[in-house]
Amino acid sequence: MTPLLKTTALTVDYDQDQRSLQARGAISMLVQPALNRINQRLAEEKPALVREGDIVASTWLPPIPSGPFKRLVLSEAKIAIGRFVPQTVSIEVTRACGCACDHCVIKEGDGELKAEEIKRVVDEALDLGACIITFTEGDPLLRDDIFELISHVDPERAVVNMFTPGLEMTPDKAEMLKDAGLYNILIGVYSTDPEVHDRIRGLPGAHEKAVAAIKMALDAGLLVTMSTHVKGDRVSEIFDLYDLATELGVHEFSIWEGMPKSAEEQLTKIDRETITRFYRKVNRTPGGPRVFASTYFEGQMLGCMAGRRWIHVGVDGGVRPCPYIEDAVGNVLERSLKDIWKDVRKSGEFEAFRTDCPAQSQHLAL
Repeated sequence: MTPLLKTTALTVDYDQDQRSLQARGAISMLVQPALNRINQRLAEEKPALVREGDIVASTWLPPIPSGPFKRLVLSEAKIAIGRFVPQTVSIEVTRACGCACDHCVIKEGDGELKAEEIKRVVDEALDLGACIITFTEGDPLLRDDIFELISHVDPERAVVNMFTPGLEMTPDKAEMLKDAGLYNILIGVYSTDPEVHDRIRGLPGAHEKAVAAIKMALDAGLLVTMSTHVKGDRVSEIFDLYDLATELGVHEFSIWEGMPKSAEEQLTKIDRETITRFYRKVNRTPGGPRVFASTYFEGQMLGCMAGRRWIHVGVDGGVRPCPYIEDAVGNVLERSLKDIWKDVRKSGEFEAFRTDCPAQSQHLAL
């Protein structure tokens, strides 16, 4: 047993051989249910990566053991008594992107947060209890200071994820991302057919560059997630995409539910059952990348995380409960993230455990 966390009221031990977590102490009953969920995943599902000193259960979670994972456990104790913590804070760092995706919502407009403003938001997020910081939109690699921003995140408090379409990746940049402390890079691939992917990205050659970026990131020793968004008319593609992810050797294949613009694009109950069955089958089969599916993680397991475990900062500073909900609650250029989070929680709109995505209904109504 390795002591993962030890306070006067709580001790959490990690048995690396058994891959299990056990809480002891006065408030152990608050965190053990969350640890049981993790233990069940560790027992039933393959991890994304096992290293000599830790285990990456999923690239969406801090490694076990680690400082950020300790913070995750402590935040679960607070959540158990109704004091929700934004464990994940995602930040749009630029409008710039070489793609011209139809689904992009930030390509119109001007301006983006300055480096010092982003650093302040990161610091405020960490003070709120965040243990996962995600840099996203449009292509963070088009910011010359992205390596500085990544380095600014205290690795003892949070891990750093970054989304990119992969257009700007080079071997040198991959090494610089690794040196800066990037935990996991997420590169989107929407189809195994280059023409389909390029059409979605609005750029010829985008598929080839995404695949090349994945290979460069792996060569640099980064954790790599190949991600995709699915709608009701494209669920069947996840099988071929997983084969591509396996061929490339990524650590995790991440499936997100896309925002439907028509009834035809809306996921049905059967679609979600297909995704969930695929998630379970792959993760219980040795070899190949692990699968993450928001359909399961934010459906059956934790419920919608918007305004409960997640908050999103837009490129203009506007703060939303998640990236997909349209209306901003406040702006970090005018108020602190702490005060905005308080308003999110006081609104009462994010109290109920819900297995559906409220943003999908919102997008269909537009």
